[in-house]
Amino acid sequence: MPVIYPFTAIVGQERMKRALVLNAVDPRIGGVLIRGERGTAKSTAARALAALLPHVRVVADCRFGCDPDNPSTWCTECRERSARGEELPVATRATPFVNLPISATEDRVVGTLDIEKAIQKGERAFEPGVLAAANRGLLYIDEVNLLDDHVVDVLLDSAAMGMNIIEREGISFSHPARFILVGTMNPEEGDLRPQLLDRFALSVEIYGIRDARERVQIMERNLAFESDPEKFRQQWLPKEEELSRQIERARRLIDQVSYTSRDLLSIAQLTASLNVDGHRADLVILKAARAQAAFDGRTAINGRDIALAAELALPHRLRRGPFSQEEVTMEELQDRIEQLQGASSTGQRREEVQQIEEEKNQQKKV
Repeated sequence: MPVIYPFTAIVGQERMKRALVLNAVDPRIGGVLIRGERGTAKSTAARALAALLPHVRVVADCRFGCDPDNPSTWCTECRERSARGEELPVATRATPFVNLPISATEDRVVGTLDIEKAIQKGERAFEPGVLAAANRGLLYIDEVNLLDDHVVDVLLDSAAMGMNIIEREGISFSHPARFILVGTMNPEEGDLRPQLLDRFALSVEIYGIRDARERVQIMERNLAFESDPEKFRQQWLPKEEELSRQIERARRLIDQVSYTSRDLLSIAQLTASLNVDGHRADLVILKAARAQAAFDGRTAINGRDIALAAELALPHRLRRGPFSQEEVTMEELQDRIEQLQGASSTGQRREEVQQIEEEKNQQKKV
Protein backbone atom coordinates (compact mmCIF):
# COMPACT_ATOMS: atom_id res chain seq x y z
CA MET A 1 0.00 0.00 0.00
CA PRO A 2 1.35 3.46 -0.88
CA VAL A 3 2.11 5.77 2.04
CA ILE A 4 -0.59 8.44 2.51
CA TYR A 5 0.42 12.05 3.20
CA PRO A 6 -0.30 12.73 6.92
CA PHE A 7 -3.42 14.72 7.76
CA THR A 8 -1.66 16.70 10.49
CA ALA A 9 1.11 17.72 8.05
CA ILE A 10 -1.30 19.71 5.84
CA VAL A 11 -0.41 23.40 6.13
CA GLY A 12 -3.26 25.80 6.93
CA GLN A 13 -6.82 25.14 5.68
CA GLU A 14 -7.97 24.84 9.31
CA ARG A 15 -11.66 25.22 8.47
CA MET A 16 -11.53 22.35 5.98
CA LYS A 17 -9.71 20.11 8.46
CA ARG A 18 -12.21 20.97 11.21
CA ALA A 19 -15.18 20.12 8.97
CA LEU A 20 -13.63 16.74 8.11
CA VAL A 21 -12.81 15.92 11.73
CA LEU A 22 -16.34 16.78 12.93
CA ASN A 23 -17.80 14.40 10.33
CA ALA A 24 -15.34 11.75 11.47
CA VAL A 25 -16.55 12.19 15.06
CA ASP A 26 -20.21 11.93 14.00
CA PRO A 27 -20.97 10.78 10.42
CA ARG A 28 -24.66 11.49 11.18
CA ILE A 29 -23.88 15.16 10.58
CA GLY A 30 -24.29 14.47 6.85
CA GLY A 31 -21.03 15.06 5.02
CA VAL A 32 -18.97 17.99 3.84
CA LEU A 33 -18.61 19.74 0.50
CA ILE A 34 -15.19 21.31 -0.11
CA ARG A 35 -15.19 23.97 -2.81
CA GLY A 36 -11.92 25.50 -3.92
CA GLU A 37 -9.44 26.22 -6.65
CA ARG A 38 -7.02 23.64 -7.98
CA GLY A 39 -4.05 22.50 -5.86
CA THR A 40 -5.48 23.34 -2.42
CA ALA A 41 -5.10 19.85 -0.85
CA LYS A 42 -8.79 18.89 -1.14
CA SER A 43 -8.28 15.27 -2.17
CA THR A 44 -5.12 14.98 -0.06
CA ALA A 45 -7.08 15.90 3.07
CA ALA A 46 -9.86 13.39 2.34
CA ARG A 47 -7.43 10.49 1.82
CA ALA A 48 -5.35 11.50 4.84
CA LEU A 49 -8.40 11.59 7.11
CA ALA A 50 -9.41 8.04 6.18
CA ALA A 51 -5.84 6.83 6.86
CA LEU A 52 -5.78 8.11 10.44
CA LEU A 53 -9.29 7.07 11.49
CA PRO A 54 -9.53 4.41 14.22
CA HIS A 55 -10.03 0.76 13.21
CA VAL A 56 -13.61 -0.53 13.40
CA ARG A 57 -15.13 -3.84 14.63
CA VAL A 58 -17.00 -5.70 11.90
CA VAL A 59 -18.75 -9.01 11.29
CA ALA A 60 -15.74 -10.85 9.84
CA ASP A 61 -17.36 -12.54 6.84
CA CYS A 62 -20.00 -9.90 6.09
CA ARG A 63 -19.79 -8.28 2.65
CA PHE A 64 -21.01 -4.99 4.12
CA GLY A 65 -18.86 -4.72 7.24
CA CYS A 66 -21.85 -4.74 9.63
CA ASP A 67 -21.28 -3.50 13.19
CA PRO A 68 -21.52 -6.58 15.48
CA ASP A 69 -22.46 -4.32 18.42
CA ASN A 70 -25.45 -2.70 16.67
CA PRO A 71 -27.92 -5.36 15.42
CA SER A 72 -30.50 -2.75 14.39
CA THR A 73 -28.21 -1.71 11.51
CA TRP A 74 -27.38 -5.21 10.23
CA CYS A 75 -27.81 -6.18 6.59
CA THR A 76 -30.47 -8.67 5.48
CA GLU A 77 -27.90 -11.51 5.42
CA CYS A 78 -26.63 -10.91 8.98
CA ARG A 79 -30.18 -10.65 10.34
CA GLU A 80 -31.14 -13.95 8.70
CA ARG A 81 -28.01 -15.69 10.00
CA SER A 82 -28.65 -14.41 13.52
CA ALA A 83 -32.29 -15.56 13.32
CA ARG A 84 -31.04 -19.06 12.46
CA GLY A 85 -28.96 -19.04 15.66
CA GLU A 86 -25.55 -18.56 14.01
CA GLU A 87 -22.82 -16.84 16.01
CA LEU A 88 -21.39 -14.03 13.88
CA PRO A 89 -17.56 -13.90 13.90
CA VAL A 90 -15.98 -10.55 14.76
CA ALA A 91 -12.86 -8.93 13.30
CA THR A 92 -11.19 -5.52 13.24
CA ARG A 93 -10.37 -3.68 10.04
CA ALA A 94 -9.04 -0.34 8.87
CA THR A 95 -11.54 2.35 7.90
CA PRO A 96 -12.24 1.90 4.17
CA PHE A 97 -11.67 4.72 1.68
CA VAL A 98 -13.82 4.52 -1.46
CA ASN A 99 -13.35 6.84 -4.42
CA LEU A 100 -16.49 7.24 -6.56
CA PRO A 101 -15.73 7.73 -10.28
CA ILE A 102 -17.54 10.53 -12.12
CA SER A 103 -18.88 8.00 -14.64
CA ALA A 104 -20.64 5.94 -11.93
CA THR A 105 -24.21 4.84 -12.70
CA GLU A 106 -27.03 4.34 -10.20
CA ASP A 107 -26.66 0.52 -10.35
CA ARG A 108 -22.92 0.84 -9.73
CA VAL A 109 -23.66 2.97 -6.65
CA VAL A 110 -26.55 1.10 -5.00
CA GLY A 111 -25.84 -2.44 -6.26
CA THR A 112 -28.02 -4.82 -8.27
CA LEU A 113 -30.42 -7.70 -7.63
CA ASP A 114 -30.24 -10.68 -10.01
CA ILE A 115 -33.93 -11.02 -10.91
CA GLU A 116 -33.32 -13.92 -13.32
CA LYS A 117 -31.64 -16.01 -10.63
CA ALA A 118 -34.41 -15.18 -8.18
CA ILE A 119 -37.12 -16.34 -10.59
CA GLN A 120 -35.37 -19.46 -11.86
CA LYS A 121 -33.72 -20.74 -8.67
CA GLY A 122 -35.62 -18.88 -5.95
CA GLU A 123 -32.36 -17.39 -4.64
CA ARG A 124 -31.90 -13.75 -3.71
CA ALA A 125 -28.60 -12.74 -5.30
CA PHE A 126 -27.37 -9.22 -4.55
CA GLU A 127 -24.28 -7.70 -6.14
CA PRO A 128 -22.96 -4.97 -3.77
CA GLY A 129 -22.21 -1.50 -5.07
CA VAL A 130 -20.19 1.50 -3.93
CA LEU A 131 -22.44 2.15 -0.92
CA ALA A 132 -21.69 -1.34 0.42
CA ALA A 133 -17.94 -0.84 0.06
CA ALA A 134 -18.12 2.56 1.78
CA ASN A 135 -20.14 1.42 4.80
CA ARG A 136 -18.47 2.61 8.03
CA GLY A 137 -15.76 4.28 5.96
CA LEU A 138 -15.20 7.41 3.91
CA LEU A 139 -16.84 7.90 0.52
CA TYR A 140 -14.97 10.46 -1.56
CA ILE A 141 -16.45 12.13 -4.65
CA ASP A 142 -14.04 14.27 -6.63
CA GLU A 143 -15.62 16.84 -8.97
CA VAL A 144 -19.03 16.12 -7.46
CA ASN A 145 -20.54 18.91 -9.58
CA LEU A 146 -19.80 16.84 -12.70
CA LEU A 147 -21.58 13.74 -11.36
CA ASP A 148 -25.09 12.96 -12.59
CA ASP A 149 -27.63 14.78 -10.38
CA HIS A 150 -29.72 11.65 -9.88
CA VAL A 151 -26.69 9.68 -8.63
CA VAL A 152 -25.79 12.51 -6.22
CA ASP A 153 -29.40 12.46 -4.96
CA VAL A 154 -29.22 8.69 -4.30
CA LEU A 155 -25.95 9.11 -2.42
CA LEU A 156 -27.29 11.91 -0.25
CA ASP A 157 -30.47 9.95 0.51
CA SER A 158 -28.45 6.94 1.66
CA ALA A 159 -26.14 9.15 3.72
CA ALA A 160 -29.16 10.71 5.46
CA MET A 161 -30.91 7.37 6.17
CA GLY A 162 -27.78 5.34 6.96
CA MET A 163 -29.32 2.48 5.02
CA ASN A 164 -29.40 1.35 1.37
CA ILE A 165 -32.66 -0.39 0.38
CA ILE A 166 -32.95 -2.05 -3.05
CA GLU A 167 -36.31 -3.27 -4.30
CA ARG A 168 -36.89 -4.93 -7.68
CA GLU A 169 -39.91 -6.94 -8.83
CA GLY A 170 -41.13 -7.59 -5.29
CA ILE A 171 -37.67 -8.63 -4.04
CA SER A 172 -36.10 -6.49 -1.33
CA PHE A 173 -32.60 -6.29 0.14
CA SER A 174 -31.12 -3.80 2.59
CA HIS A 175 -27.72 -3.12 4.11
CA PRO A 176 -26.23 -0.36 6.27
CA ALA A 177 -24.70 2.60 4.45
CA ARG A 178 -23.20 4.77 7.16
CA PHE A 179 -20.21 6.66 5.83
CA ILE A 180 -18.40 9.97 5.97
CA LEU A 181 -19.38 11.71 2.74
CA VAL A 182 -16.77 14.08 1.31
CA GLY A 183 -17.37 15.89 -1.96
CA THR A 184 -14.90 18.25 -3.62
CA MET A 185 -15.32 20.58 -6.56
CA ASN A 186 -13.86 23.53 -8.38
CA PRO A 187 -16.59 26.23 -8.74
CA GLU A 188 -14.96 27.36 -12.01
CA GLU A 189 -16.27 24.15 -13.60
CA GLY A 190 -19.90 24.77 -12.61
CA ASP A 191 -21.88 24.58 -9.37
CA LEU A 192 -24.33 22.13 -7.86
CA ARG A 193 -28.07 22.76 -8.04
CA PRO A 194 -29.27 24.58 -4.87
CA GLN A 195 -31.41 21.56 -3.88
CA LEU A 196 -28.34 19.29 -3.90
CA LEU A 197 -26.09 21.92 -2.34
CA ASP A 198 -28.39 22.17 0.67
CA ARG A 199 -28.25 18.40 1.21
CA PHE A 200 -24.55 18.59 2.11
CA ALA A 201 -24.49 19.29 5.84
CA LEU A 202 -21.30 21.36 5.91
CA SER A 203 -19.56 23.41 3.24
CA VAL A 204 -16.12 24.96 3.11
CA GLU A 205 -14.69 27.47 0.64
CA ILE A 206 -10.90 27.17 0.47
CA TYR A 207 -8.32 29.24 -1.34
CA GLY A 208 -4.62 29.07 -2.03
CA ILE A 209 -2.54 30.28 0.93
CA ARG A 210 -1.12 33.76 0.37
CA ASP A 211 1.37 33.85 3.26
CA ALA A 212 4.87 33.34 1.81
CA ARG A 213 6.21 31.46 4.86
CA GLU A 214 3.34 28.97 4.80
CA ARG A 215 3.82 28.46 1.05
CA VAL A 216 7.49 27.66 1.74
CA GLN A 217 6.36 25.14 4.39
CA ILE A 218 4.12 23.46 1.83
CA MET A 219 7.01 23.09 -0.61
CA GLU A 220 9.43 21.80 2.05
CA ARG A 221 6.99 19.21 3.40
CA ASN A 222 6.00 17.97 -0.03
CA LEU A 223 9.63 17.60 -1.11
CA ALA A 224 10.43 15.73 2.13
CA PHE A 225 7.44 13.42 1.56
CA GLU A 226 8.40 12.70 -2.06
CA SER A 227 12.03 12.05 -1.05
CA ASP A 228 11.21 9.46 1.65
CA PRO A 229 7.46 8.92 2.29
CA GLU A 230 7.92 6.41 5.13
CA LYS A 231 10.43 8.57 7.02
CA PHE A 232 8.13 11.59 6.64
CA ARG A 233 5.16 9.55 7.91
CA GLN A 234 7.14 8.38 10.93
CA GLN A 235 7.98 12.00 11.80
CA TRP A 236 4.29 12.89 11.91
CA LEU A 237 3.07 9.61 13.40
CA PRO A 238 2.83 10.85 17.03
CA LYS A 239 0.52 13.71 15.97
CA GLU A 240 -1.50 11.38 13.74
CA GLU A 241 -1.97 8.88 16.57
CA GLU A 242 -2.95 11.60 19.03
CA LEU A 243 -5.60 12.97 16.64
CA SER A 244 -6.88 9.44 16.01
CA ARG A 245 -7.21 8.85 19.75
CA GLN A 246 -8.98 12.18 20.17
CA ILE A 247 -11.51 11.26 17.46
CA GLU A 248 -12.06 7.85 19.07
CA ARG A 249 -12.65 9.45 22.50
CA ALA A 250 -15.07 11.95 20.96
CA ARG A 251 -17.04 9.12 19.28
CA ARG A 252 -17.53 7.47 22.67
CA LEU A 253 -18.47 10.78 24.32
CA ILE A 254 -20.81 12.33 21.76
CA ASP A 255 -24.03 10.63 22.90
CA GLN A 256 -23.44 12.11 26.37
CA VAL A 257 -23.14 15.70 25.11
CA SER A 258 -26.12 17.69 26.36
CA TYR A 259 -27.74 20.94 25.26
CA THR A 260 -30.28 23.29 26.81
CA SER A 261 -33.48 24.92 25.57
CA ARG A 262 -31.50 28.15 25.48
CA ASP A 263 -28.97 26.56 23.08
CA LEU A 264 -31.78 25.44 20.77
CA LEU A 265 -33.35 28.91 20.90
CA SER A 266 -29.98 30.49 20.04
CA ILE A 267 -29.63 28.26 16.98
CA ALA A 268 -33.21 28.93 15.85
CA GLN A 269 -32.86 32.69 16.33
CA LEU A 270 -29.54 32.71 14.48
CA THR A 271 -30.85 30.92 11.39
CA ALA A 272 -34.08 32.94 11.41
CA SER A 273 -32.18 36.24 11.66
CA LEU A 274 -30.07 35.25 8.63
CA ASN A 275 -33.18 34.26 6.61
CA VAL A 276 -31.99 30.68 6.13
CA ASP A 277 -34.51 28.55 4.21
CA GLY A 278 -35.83 25.33 5.72
CA HIS A 279 -34.85 23.64 8.98
CA ARG A 280 -31.97 21.42 7.90
CA ALA A 281 -29.41 24.07 8.92
CA ASP A 282 -30.72 24.15 12.51
CA LEU A 283 -30.30 20.38 12.91
CA VAL A 284 -26.87 20.39 11.27
CA ILE A 285 -25.63 23.19 13.56
CA LEU A 286 -26.82 21.27 16.64
CA LYS A 287 -25.16 18.01 15.51
CA ALA A 288 -21.90 19.75 14.57
CA ALA A 289 -21.86 21.72 17.85
CA ARG A 290 -22.24 18.47 19.82
CA ALA A 291 -19.40 16.91 17.79
CA GLN A 292 -17.22 19.97 18.49
CA ALA A 293 -17.91 19.72 22.23
CA ALA A 294 -17.14 15.98 22.23
CA PHE A 295 -13.91 16.57 20.28
CA ASP A 296 -12.89 19.12 22.92
CA GLY A 297 -13.71 16.60 25.66
CA ARG A 298 -16.80 18.38 27.03
CA THR A 299 -20.29 17.04 27.74
CA ALA A 300 -22.26 20.26 27.11
CA ILE A 301 -22.28 22.63 24.16
CA ASN A 302 -21.68 26.38 24.48
CA GLY A 303 -22.03 29.50 22.34
CA ARG A 304 -18.60 29.03 20.76
CA ASP A 305 -19.50 25.49 19.64
CA ILE A 306 -22.65 26.85 17.99
CA ALA A 307 -20.66 29.60 16.24
CA LEU A 308 -18.01 27.15 15.00
CA ALA A 309 -20.74 24.84 13.70
CA ALA A 310 -22.68 27.68 12.06
CA GLU A 311 -19.52 28.84 10.30
CA LEU A 312 -19.51 25.52 8.45
CA ALA A 313 -23.26 24.93 8.10
CA LEU A 314 -24.44 28.32 6.84
CA PRO A 315 -22.19 29.63 4.02
CA HIS A 316 -23.88 27.60 1.26
CA ARG A 317 -27.36 28.27 2.68
CA LEU A 318 -27.29 32.06 2.93
CA ARG A 319 -29.26 34.00 0.37
CA ARG A 320 -26.88 36.08 -1.71
CA GLY A 321 -27.59 39.07 -3.85
CA PRO A 322 -25.10 40.67 -6.26
CA PHE A 323 -23.75 42.98 -3.53
CA SER A 324 -24.18 40.73 -0.50
CA GLN A 325 -21.37 39.55 1.74
CA GLU A 326 -19.76 36.31 0.60
CA GLU A 327 -19.50 34.74 4.04
CA VAL A 328 -20.05 35.38 7.74
CA THR A 329 -16.99 35.00 9.95
CA MET A 330 -16.94 32.93 13.13
CA GLU A 331 -16.40 36.08 15.24
CA GLU A 332 -19.46 37.74 13.69
CA LEU A 333 -21.53 34.63 14.33
CA GLN A 334 -20.39 34.43 17.95
CA ASP A 335 -21.20 38.13 18.49
CA ARG A 336 -24.64 37.61 16.96
CA ILE A 337 -25.29 34.55 19.16
CA GLU A 338 -24.27 36.48 22.29
CA GLN A 339 -26.57 39.35 21.30
CA LEU A 340 -29.45 36.95 20.70
CA GLN A 341 -28.82 35.17 23.99
CA GLY A 342 -28.62 38.53 25.77
CA ALA A 343 -31.87 39.71 24.20
CA SER A 344 -33.49 36.38 25.07
CA SER A 345 -32.34 36.65 28.70
CA THR A 346 -33.58 40.25 28.92
CA GLY A 347 -36.96 39.27 27.50
CA GLN A 348 -37.18 36.33 29.91
CA ARG A 349 -36.39 38.62 32.85
CA ARG A 350 -39.08 41.07 31.72
CA GLU A 351 -41.62 38.24 31.57
CA GLU A 352 -40.61 37.06 35.05
CA VAL A 353 -40.93 40.60 36.50
CA GLN A 354 -44.29 41.06 34.78
CA GLN A 355 -45.51 37.73 36.17
CA ILE A 356 -44.44 38.72 39.71
CA GLU A 357 -46.24 42.06 39.39
CA GLU A 358 -49.42 40.32 38.21
CA GLU A 359 -49.29 37.90 41.14
CA LYS A 360 -48.88 40.83 43.57
CA ASN A 361 -51.86 42.64 42.04
CA GLN A 362 -54.01 39.50 42.34
CA GLN A 363 -53.03 39.12 46.03
CA LYS A 364 -53.99 42.78 46.71
CA LYS A 365 -57.42 42.21 45.16
CA VAL A 366 -57.92 39.18 47.41
